Amino acid sequence: MRVTDLAIGGFLVGTFKWPVRISSMDDQQAKDMEATVDTGASFTTLRSRLLGELGIEATGKRGFLLADGRRVEMAYGEARATTNGDSVTTTVAFGENEAPPLLGAYTLEELALAVDPQAQRLVPTHMILY
Repeated sequence: MRVTDLAIGGFLVGTFKWPVRISSMDDQQAKDMEATVDTGASFTTLRSRLLGELGIEATGKRGFLLADGRRVEMAYGEARATTNGDSVTTTVAFGENEAPPLLGAYTLEELALAVDPQAQRLVPTHMILY
């Protein structure tokens, strides 16, 4: 399996890009982008420089395991994520400035979106309460 592949529902699916708007908590600064959907990533991860330009501040640091096996400590903070007409407050990790934007599992769950592996798109899903 390549790092860029996902195993979903018992079969292999390549990652795909999805449009998302990331904005500051006050919605005064925003950036539209195509992010790689990565359900294997906990947090949405964006370039540190971009988050700084949007006025998003780090609120803490956490340890992360990267796809290449490296363990790193990265800052994280809060931003607004908007796609498919829905907007949520979500946790974003401050990634390397060369890294592509990743749309992570927590953001997808907060937006009540699931991966449709055959069509390679995001679809609305029900939230689970027990």
